[in-house]
Amino acid sequence: MILGKKRRIGRKIEDISVGEKLKLTEKIEDKDLLLYLGLTNDSNPLYIQHDFASQTIYEKPIVPTVMLIGIVTSAISKYLPGPGSHIVEQDLSFPKPVYHYTTIDFLLEVTQVNMEENKIVISIQADNEEGECVISGVVGVIPPTLEERLISQTIENI
Repeated sequence: MILGKKRRIGRKIEDISVGEKLKLTEKIEDKDLLLYLGLTNDSNPLYIQHDFASQTIYEKPIVPTVMLIGIVTSAISKYLPGPGSHIVEQDLSFPKPVYHYTTIDFLLEVTQVNMEENKIVISIQADNEEGECVISGVVGVIPPTLEERLISQTIENI
């Protein structure tokens, strides 16, 4: 409980099925990039300096891959399977760069449910406005798991 309010948790493994999908669309804005750069103190000129980026193979500033991973992580934490879940492994590739102001369509799909390990595998595919793949791969996720303990039951009943 946070400030006397019960928090919703995501779905447990027994409530998740292979084939479930989540689609979402995100647009990368300057404010997002500036927040990331400020929080991480990342001063890579490839991410923000047009003069520098114009001299690279990318020709203009690109979005840091960790920001894209953050969108995937957030989707898992918020929706599939939701609050209380935890990513334990990832294998993602970024075949095309993502530029500032790009709109990205994400598709997350449950491809495996392993009841014994309490783990699911989610495939990730993200495309830019031109339909080009900018992220592909898989993540291993532990859905929310709450252990029943005598003390938590006692506190609930007070």
